[in-house]
Amino acid sequence: TGAISSLQRQMEIQESKLRRIRSEKEMLQKQLREQEIQLQAVSDKFCSLTEEEKQKEMMVMMEVENRNLQQAVMEQESQLAEQNMLISELQETISQLRAELVSTRLQLLQQKQAQRETQSQAEALQHKELQTRVALERISTKFERFRNKIIQATFSMEGIRDPSGELTDDEVLEAMQKIFNERMELQQVLKNKGSR
Repeated sequence: TGAISSLQRQMEIQESKLRRIRSEKEMLQKQLREQEIQLQAVSDKFCSLTEEEKQKEMMVMMEVENRNLQQAVMEQESQLAEQNMLISELQETISQLRAELVSTRLQLLQQKQAQRETQSQAEALQHKELQTRVALERISTKFERFRNKIIQATFSMEGIRDPSGELTDDEVLEAMQKIFNERMELQQVLKNKGSR
């Protein structure tokens, strides 16, 4: 935004210079037209003279005036050429500043779009995280219920001593393994008796 404001200020300065130079150019063109009118008036005046002395005097005056006017015209044409060149340079500078302004605005729009996309992705990740936590809590609750059922089933068997406190998973597995081994032994004994 700062870059855009800076570019806009530069454009306004350059456009102000361009307007001032164009105004000066118009003034010079007006002076040039006035001097051309004066030259034409002197020329018309000379054409209307009939007496020889007046013609000679007017010739001298006209030559001096003509030289002065030609010099002024040359100077003004030179100034006009310089101002035309300066106008071209200023127009080129303004075009460059406008292009930079458009480019900066485009970059700003792209950054805002990228920011919106990042924000959207962050919100999606937060939503997914929340869903994962809910699912994890649900699974944890199910696992705890299942574990409690296993403990209840394991320690309700005859010959298994009730736990004195909080059981670890290893202790539960050990108790289940003991029951499993005892059943295997019992099955083996019954099988042996049955075969005999």
